[in-house]
Amino acid sequence: MTTLFINIKELIQVRDISVKKVAGDAMNTLPTIKNAFLLIKDDLIEDFGSMDNVPTSADSIVDVRNKMIFPSWCDSHTHIVFAGNREQEFVDRIKGLTYEEIANKGGGILNSVKKLQITSEEDLYLQSAKRLEEVIKLGTGAIEIKSGYGLTVEAELKMLRVIKKLQQNYQLPIKATFLGAHAFPSEYKNNKEAYINIIINEMLPKIAAENLAEFIDVFCETGYFSVADTDKILTAAKKYNLTPKVHVNQFNSIGGVEKSVLHNALSVDHLEIMTKEDIVALQNSETMPVALPSCSYFLSIPYTPAKDIIAANLPLALATDFNPGSTPSGNMNFVVATACIKMKMTPEQAINAATINGAYAMNLSDKVGSITKGKKANFFITKEIPSYGFLPYSFGSNLIESAYINGEEF
Repeated sequence: MTTLFINIKELIQVRDISVKKVAGDAMNTLPTIKNAFLLIKDDLIEDFGSMDNVPTSADSIVDVRNKMIFPSWCDSHTHIVFAGNREQEFVDRIKGLTYEEIANKGGGILNSVKKLQITSEEDLYLQSAKRLEEVIKLGTGAIEIKSGYGLTVEAELKMLRVIKKLQQNYQLPIKATFLGAHAFPSEYKNNKEAYINIIINEMLPKIAAENLAEFIDVFCETGYFSVADTDKILTAAKKYNLTPKVHVNQFNSIGGVEKSVLHNALSVDHLEIMTKEDIVALQNSETMPVALPSCSYFLSIPYTPAKDIIAANLPLALATDFNPGSTPSGNMNFVVATACIKMKMTPEQAINAATINGAYAMNLSDKVGSITKGKKANFFITKEIPSYGFLPYSFGSNLIESAYINGEEF
């Protein structure tokens, strides 16, 4: 089955030769073709180019005159498997309570933990599937989902089984991350070592036995898991071939970036607080820095210093951090806009960060993230817009007309 899209106003993120990621000055270049065609065969990109060389036939032809086609957004950091919401904490913050104060009175991550533990696996799946469908329609065509709201063996396994069910029932790439080290359960507040031992000796073996995760994450932060804790957990995870993707530097720089790089982390995520030492640690590594601007927006905390990271000849990815407490949104379009508005990234940098670099942060560069022959036909068609820069400019409008996964409209 072949489908030919013709008269594309501009085809975005075109890569004749597949690249794993783009860094430094290369992030300023966003290759496109104006007045283009795109040919899909079954679930893959078969061909593309100028309308001057458009194929003469296809099983189906779609005219997208005055509209643009982007590769799907690649959201490499989400927590969309959660129960209920935390809207009261939103009100508490408006009234002046800090994130730490809310956590200390039983809110924050532990609030989500309580709700998830009493929610059935089926109900949790239905809530999560609804969120997944929402973000697909907003242009996301590859996504990572973390556990971390269970914090018991049974509840963490329940979350990961829900992610596995999503993988089985939806056709886009979904990556599973084990984040048992998200917070310390209240009963282990004064015996943190005991909980870490449960992660290592009980959770990890069962997750590996059921093949429930590809990645391992730790919230390495003051008041959560120390650098030493992180080192211990990541060392144990190596036995099970889990690749690190680590929460670091959300509120403080405590050495988590350097430790993550030493563990060959695929990505380090948040990075709202960055020192020169953190940036040096990332140089000459294969670790992808990931910014989560919607989290900074929602919590009114600093934004990741994107310009400093890119100026150091490093790559940068963008992701949503979709979760009930600090980022109750999975809208990658808003992420791209916020990166431009608040982090002063150019549209070219932000789109590269949200596509090819996001794919890299999930080990998916060979499958998604660009318009490249042989990659999955995951893309979206915009409404009529004057330029690709209009997408972040018009940040409050939904400019996506349709989303395609594996060559089929979702």
